[in-house]
Amino acid sequence: MLEQVKALTTEYDMFPRGGKVLCAVSGGADSMCLLHLAWTMAEAGGFQVAAAHYHHGMRGEAADADAAFVEAFCRQREIPFVTERGDVYGQAQRLGLGVEETGRRLRYEFLRRAAEELGCNRIATAHNADDNLETLLLHLVRGAGLHGLAGIPPRRGEIVRPLLTTSRADIEAYLEEHRLSHVEDCTNADESYARNRIRRQVVPVLRQLNPRLTESAAETMGYLRADNDYLNAQAAAACAQARWAEDDLVIEARYIAQLPAAIAPRAARRMLEMMGDGNTDCSAAHLKAIVDLAAGEDPSAVAFLPHGRLVQRVYKDLLFTTQSEPLPPFSPTPLNLDGETALEGTPWRCRCQATTCPAEGEPGVLYLSREAVEGELVLRPRQTGDEIALPRRGGTKTVKKLFIDEKVPRRDRERVPVLADRAGVLAVAGFGADQSRLAQPGQPAYALIFWKKE
Repeated sequence: MLEQVKALTTEYDMFPRGGKVLCAVSGGADSMCLLHLAWTMAEAGGFQVAAAHYHHGMRGEAADADAAFVEAFCRQREIPFVTERGDVYGQAQRLGLGVEETGRRLRYEFLRRAAEELGCNRIATAHNADDNLETLLLHLVRGAGLHGLAGIPPRRGEIVRPLLTTSRADIEAYLEEHRLSHVEDCTNADESYARNRIRRQVVPVLRQLNPRLTESAAETMGYLRADNDYLNAQAAAACAQARWAEDDLVIEARYIAQLPAAIAPRAARRMLEMMGDGNTDCSAAHLKAIVDLAAGEDPSAVAFLPHGRLVQRVYKDLLFTTQSEPLPPFSPTPLNLDGETALEGTPWRCRCQATTCPAEGEPGVLYLSREAVEGELVLRPRQTGDEIALPRRGGTKTVKKLFIDEKVPRRDRERVPVLADRAGVLAVAGFGADQSRLAQPGQPAYALIFWKKE
């Protein structure tokens, strides 16, 4: 098993030498195996390990016990640990989404924040080979194209899955060999969830037909993933012809219309991804509508998409935009240097305190050099030309491009506070500080915390 994990992590650069890996840990068998494996491999691999636990607020005292169990495990091994409690049921109701989808969204949002706070450049989740098999079967049942049938990718950006080629049986054997405890989530036995029915009712029957079911499915998904990656690359090349018009994206219709049938819908999906609002709610029918718009002759036709997005034919061009108008920007507000600053009309708050930069900062706190401040510090909406160089992000990027890349909804972009002085941007709420403005240990600093008040 160890060699299998080493091969996968090396192939996809999951545990980079000199890097820091954040393990998502629920306390279950898979995630405890992941955390212990990463921890034991870290010294020889030249990387560091941290852990994050998301409390979904769904199982009462049992969930509290899970969080305490993971925290104790990390404390015993001096593994940096962060946790956060959410309200999945309430958020699902507010968003009009299913509980599973809402939980997944909130969990990944937390993991990305935690990675930023702890300085991690990889986020490792404990998806295993059996999870991948179940995902394939679910996609077959619901209907999917090549993208869905390729299963869970080993790596997507900073998200990595070191156990993806490891079976659940091997994980359980590893825990037993190393005498590692884990917790059991009672919802795993609840067959009202489709995945649990697949796992408990369908997979055993299929495994009778093929005892090597997990391995065979993994091989098949590998072949499909290679085909899928090639087609996506062709679609991305076509979308390189797109251009920005403020916050809208424009491409000549012919660049999509002339693509083969296997690539055109992928180009439509890629354009939506470039918009930065995600594409998970766009079905094959939505993508087909965009392709039909590109191939059609109506110079002003419109395709309406979920969550207020739309694509409009404007003579020879396709305009990717949104029906909902951006929320009005808030008024620039001087930063209170010794206390809290509330930004009227937004959920954002900022607390500031003069201090000395410690050798090891607290998670979530930005330590800005007081010596690097030029003039008054103001919290304001982004402005044209704003730039920031976030640590470990590979150079300077405009704030507009940052919001697009990180999929901040277009209507919310004017509500995200930017901290600036007369020399430019010092920090962006929810993302971090410009690396040139950070204080070094022992230097006079402003300690800043941004948060949203629900």
